[in-house]
Amino acid sequence: MKLEKIQSVYFVGIGGIGMSAIARYFLQKGMVVGGYDKTPSALTIQLEKEGALIHYEDNVNAIPQACKMADHTLVIYTPAIPADHSELVYFQENGFDVEKRAQVLGLLTQSNKGLCFAGTHGKTTTSTMCAHIMHQGVIDCNAFLGGISKNYGTNYILSKKSKYVVIEADEFDRSFHWLRPWMSVITSTDPDHLDIYGTKEAYLESFRHYTTLIQPGGALIIHTGLEVKPEVQDGVRTYTYGRDKGDFHAENVKIGEGSITFDFISPLESVTNISLGQPIPINIENGIAAMAMAQLNGCSSEELRYGMKTYGGVDRRFDFKINTPKMVFLSDYAHHPKEIYQSAKSIRELYKNRRITAIFQPHLYTRTRDFYKEFADALSQLDQVVLTEIYPAREEPIPGVTSELIYDNLREGVEKEMINKADVLDFVEKNDFDVLVVLGAGDLDNDVPEIEKILRKKLS
Repeated sequence: MKLEKIQSVYFVGIGGIGMSAIARYFLQKGMVVGGYDKTPSALTIQLEKEGALIHYEDNVNAIPQACKMADHTLVIYTPAIPADHSELVYFQENGFDVEKRAQVLGLLTQSNKGLCFAGTHGKTTTSTMCAHIMHQGVIDCNAFLGGISKNYGTNYILSKKSKYVVIEADEFDRSFHWLRPWMSVITSTDPDHLDIYGTKEAYLESFRHYTTLIQPGGALIIHTGLEVKPEVQDGVRTYTYGRDKGDFHAENVKIGEGSITFDFISPLESVTNISLGQPIPINIENGIAAMAMAQLNGCSSEELRYGMKTYGGVDRRFDFKINTPKMVFLSDYAHHPKEIYQSAKSIRELYKNRRITAIFQPHLYTRTRDFYKEFADALSQLDQVVLTEIYPAREEPIPGVTSELIYDNLREGVEKEMINKADVLDFVEKNDFDVLVVLGAGDLDNDVPEIEKILRKKLS
């Protein structure tokens, strides 16, 4: 279905962070937007306020009438929805145009200049940084983000004038193969989603194929040292980036007193004295990738400097809730061993001589099965590790796969504990903390507001 034919759009799984961004796009285009999700959330409640018609039971009769006209209704679903979901089956069996979220983003990259951010981790932060730099500059952009930008309070940015669209390119289920990027950043290719890919080699091959989709005249900006072998079309420029080396990199890095500054070294034009609005060590290389993309698309040195200084972060990405000399509390979405490693390393770099406790909720049985030793190694950088049961998301339990696999492999000397997620608030109430971080992509984040209340009460 061509975009201009669409009058109504229905989302099967509207509450996902990526799905809700596209829902907002169609709402702002004035179309009827309906959707199903399993449970209400802050995102779905906000979408309802913005005009979306949402229900929370798998019930064909609850689908709005305006979304039951096959000739002008586009149906978008997330791969997390089971194949036997009755609403999805209804649309598939009654002649509707049923597309994955990534296919719709692919259409948008064909009619706009897609600036796409791919990688096992780092893509949400780098894409949100880039979108902020461009949106506050002359060039502007549209953006479909994988997290809620703290600068804008949303995961979607609309521009009526810009030809650029910033997109988080998700490798899950090979979704990013639907995209046709004008330019792309690849942040990392550490194997993940082995339930989909099977092997590390298949995972890397998926990224290699993705690089062939970048349009001639565009560019690939890839982190130094990755195992993937890019294969770009003729006319696509390739650049490398990293914290210390690459075509784009940092020099004169200064970390201390709650601030980070550095010089951005670029083959186009270097920019001195970049100051991070969210001063976290990992954001040095995230910022380099974001600035490289923005600069290649015409942003000025002053716009880069201002954008980085005013960048406010993303909900659940190194998200500080309390930051005082007496106590620090933050939430971080990290759920892959390399993300956990980088998160723990950054916290340790910021708080060298303080006692750091992590409460970690593993995400997916398959990921725990495949990487439990790597999780244990990453978490062992911290002083105390508290593990809850695994968050299953779309998966059924796997016999013998529990959080204890990680627990048993934590290094000697790390204080460790296993608790039920239901007992987390009680655990926080009964213990004192110097630096506390909640880690994971599951539903433990729902407890963060209450944890913050408990800790603030202790502070006072």
